Amino acid sequence: MNRTFVIGVGMTKFDKPGTREGDYPDWAREAGEKALSDAGIDYDEIEQAFAAYCYGDSTAGQRAVYGLGLTGIPVVNVNNNCSTGSSALFLARQSVRGGLADCALALGFEKMELGSLGVKFTDRTNPMDRHVGALIELREWEDAPPAPQMFGAAGREHMEKYGSNPDHFAWIGYKNHKHSVNNPYAQFQTEYSLDEIKEAREIYAPLTKLQCSPTSDGSAAAIVASERFVDQHDLWDRAVEIAGQAMVTDLSSTFDSRSSINVVGADMSRTAAGQALEEAELEVSEVDVVELHDCFSANELITYEALGLADEGEGHKLVEAEATTYGGEGPVVNPSGGLISKGHPLGATGLAQASELTWQLRGKADDRQVEGAEIALQHNIGLGGAAVVTVYARP
Repeated sequence: MNRTFVIGVGMTKFDKPGTREGDYPDWAREAGEKALSDAGIDYDEIEQAFAAYCYGDSTAGQRAVYGLGLTGIPVVNVNNNCSTGSSALFLARQSVRGGLADCALALGFEKMELGSLGVKFTDRTNPMDRHVGALIELREWEDAPPAPQMFGAAGREHMEKYGSNPDHFAWIGYKNHKHSVNNPYAQFQTEYSLDEIKEAREIYAPLTKLQCSPTSDGSAAAIVASERFVDQHDLWDRAVEIAGQAMVTDLSSTFDSRSSINVVGADMSRTAAGQALEEAELEVSEVDVVELHDCFSANELITYEALGLADEGEGHKLVEAEATTYGGEGPVVNPSGGLISKGHPLGATGLAQASELTWQLRGKADDRQVEGAEIALQHNIGLGGAAVVTVYARP
């Protein structure tokens, strides 16, 4: 198998739906052109492209990629719910790692609607029906949007089983909003006090509005290349190795473990993290910086445990120690501000995470820089379901 490297990344600023100028092809072109410029290559050197989006007609990916060039390469549309961007990265890496291409593009974008995510097709089986059914067996369904209800239920389970409390989840929202102040790409760049986080409008206890990711418009891109391509183009000054990567879909424990935490994918995340770290021949203790899927603060806390950053039932102890921010004893988690503050345009989210970690390992993350970062881990999850974990290393 070939070694694989990210050689170029780029993204737009993420914005509230309806406030960005232009349309998704314009945003995709901006992100793609930034990635090409970052890599120092022309579009005609891209051999395959994987276009990531959830909301749009069937060939929106082709329409987005056409803004970069019309070279006839294969363009594959990818939709894996909130892990769509990372799924495109996974496929781009597969094509390079397997020797089918020397250089591939993963391009994610989303044009979303205001408000909580809802069901688009009501005349057929909802792909989340088993997840919702498993949750209803555990808790009475309440009058709240589905996504915060599912992840909020996981937070409630953690509080009941392990003794965490709403303040632990609020601190994660506080941390991520504070981190976003230094990210010019973030949808929100406002620092809030812990009291402001706690006193914001409740969406589904223990989650308040400032602990929930917003819908967003925007785009992000990453270019993956083989070692041969990096050598031929002398790109070692910017190449970041994908040392390990895994995608895992729902396991039987999602539905039969009688756990809200597993319904929202903790076992998927745990399995993917183990596989990616094994391929990279690294321990999670060696990771310096993490971008993880904090769609809600509850998910960041339970993912600390799924990734092995904390033992089961002890994720809130990292919060108490303030271990996951600058100056803490653990890796810095979500220096970008995370989904909560950076925003969450579904198809672009995973590729924005990849961009942030590439900048971190190059030492080019400006005021967000994690000092001495050499190993990074990315976690992106989509219910329904797919978890993608990627481990990056400075070559």
